[in-house]
Amino acid sequence: MHQLDVHQVAALASSAPRALLLDVREPWEVALARIDVPGLDWKHLPMGQVVDRVEELDPQQPVAVYCHHGVRSLQVVAFLSRQGFDVVYNLAGGIDAWSEEIDPSVPRY
Repeated sequence: MHQLDVHQVAALASSAPRALLLDVREPWEVALARIDVPGLDWKHLPMGQVVDRVEELDPQQPVAVYCHHGVRSLQVVAFLSRQGFDVVYNLAGGIDAWSEEIDPSVPRY
């Protein structure tokens, strides 16, 4: 399974083609906190909807998936890999690690 730490995900902002930051948390979690990285596309797709809405994603676009701590996103990465997504990564530690190591203004919950 491909995993990236928060610094590696931040570095994706300079990748070509433009990478997608895929948030698989629930809507109430997104209302509390969100990762915003200039240079990365962002999409919210709750984990429970990924199977039904996978066609909304481009398998050619690099994707970094995140959740609260990295467990749900790891499952989504495994699913997307089986669907033919070649460049898909899990954000190790999720938004919690992002808040601790990259941007402390992102609320922890």
